[in-house]
Amino acid sequence: TFPQPTTPQQVPDTAPPDTTVEPAIVPGTATRGGASYIGVGGNIGFGGATTLSEGAFAVYSKIGLTETFSIRPAAFFGDNTVIAVPITADFPPAETGIAAAQLNVAPYIGAGIAISTGQDSTAGALISGGVDVPLTEQFTATAGINIGFIDDTEVGLLIGVGYNF
Repeated sequence: TFPQPTTPQQVPDTAPPDTTVEPAIVPGTATRGGASYIGVGGNIGFGGATTLSEGAFAVYSKIGLTETFSIRPAAFFGDNTVIAVPITADFPPAETGIAAAQLNVAPYIGAGIAISTGQDSTAGALISGGVDVPLTEQFTATAGINIGFIDDTEVGLLIGVGYNF
């Protein structure tokens, strides 16, 4: 007699299912408002007693944490450097509606802390809001209002350009 042909038995896949979970917060991620960036700009002050409310050079950044939220640290350099650290909600871009310049603007708003350095260092609450305007794949323009409650009410308008990463 001839041996009967055998069919290979199916071995069940015993590999465990992939249960990895993406982290909820990923620093540097793009938000629905656009890419993360680092930039330089100028600050125009509107009353108060710290550099936040004076003309100043600024270095700032947007670091996406999730699709919706980012942290936007900034340093305003002057007599007493002010460091601002707001956490913002980023909104999706919207067209300006101006036919000659179809720009997309991505608004943001948030709150955080402002720290005035120097001889009498103080800290206070901060409210921040503005718009990001993507210029190219590499650059984003920003205009934002920062209102700090440090010594008095401090108001500054930040305008600058950032390099996307």
